[in-house]
Amino acid sequence: MNEFQLTTPIVFIIFNRPSTTQKVFEEIRKAKPAKLMVIADGPRWDMVGEAKNCTAAREVVEQVDWDCEVLKNYSDVNLGIGKRVASGLDWVFSLVEEAIILEDDCLPHQDMFRFFQEMLELYRDDARIMAISGTNYQFGRCRMEYSYHFSRYAQQWGWATWRRGWKYYDFEMKLWPEFHENRYLLDVFGHITASYKHGQHHYQLLEGVRDSTYWYDKFEAAYNGVTDTWYYPFLFACLIQYGLIITPNVNLVSNIGFGPEATNCTTITELANVPVISMEFPLKHPPFIIRDVWADEYLQSIFVQSC
Repeated sequence: MNEFQLTTPIVFIIFNRPSTTQKVFEEIRKAKPAKLMVIADGPRWDMVGEAKNCTAAREVVEQVDWDCEVLKNYSDVNLGIGKRVASGLDWVFSLVEEAIILEDDCLPHQDMFRFFQEMLELYRDDARIMAISGTNYQFGRCRMEYSYHFSRYAQQWGWATWRRGWKYYDFEMKLWPEFHENRYLLDVFGHITASYKHGQHHYQLLEGVRDSTYWYDKFEAAYNGVTDTWYYPFLFACLIQYGLIITPNVNLVSNIGFGPEATNCTTITELANVPVISMEFPLKHPPFIIRDVWADEYLQSIFVQSC
């Protein structure tokens, strides 16, 4: 069997943490991508010492010592994590058809790169699939023997997608008011039961109150700019397309960035530093493309408890 060669472009999103940046870069170095695309935000003017840390993080990328095309998209001013990642990925997908995306605190297992590359190739023309996640937060729960399952939840800590998936992204979430006013969240998260009585069909909407309320709060905050995030607009784009997300049945990425220095994840939760596990190859592909509702229900409970 030939040794795996990574030909998919890697997108590396960095900011002001040279220590975690170095750790993630070392895994990228082992993978030796042929193309490395680096997105960096500028320092905040009111944060003492941040300019020095941003410079140190960018210097890590200068350590590339393999045959690699390095493309940089650096901002001199601070755009904030939402606009910086969104505009950076717009740049990425204006240049390439598909890519693997890692932030500076998302430490991957080497198997992640092969898994992503194989999935990107296999589902390249399947519009049902919006993205591929590297994380698995089932904590050992596995419903089937295949290498991955399908979810409605896009994950942000180590992922991959195609230009065809990113084209639905809208940082401003312009469709959110219409989506909310027509109660489409209940179409996504609610349940309908049907019964037949006296010659007539009767339908009852069993509202997914917990889930729809949780995501209403998240999407509303993102739409109004209360939460500085690129992620909720992307999840929203996936949901309104009824897209599926490929999720490995082992965890392939560990978020090592939880803590006071983080932009968003300042509190340590059970999602921090989850160990990575090797994946068996060749992959065992599921013979059907159906969302794993049981896995999603558990993942939703993790979101509510941890975020």
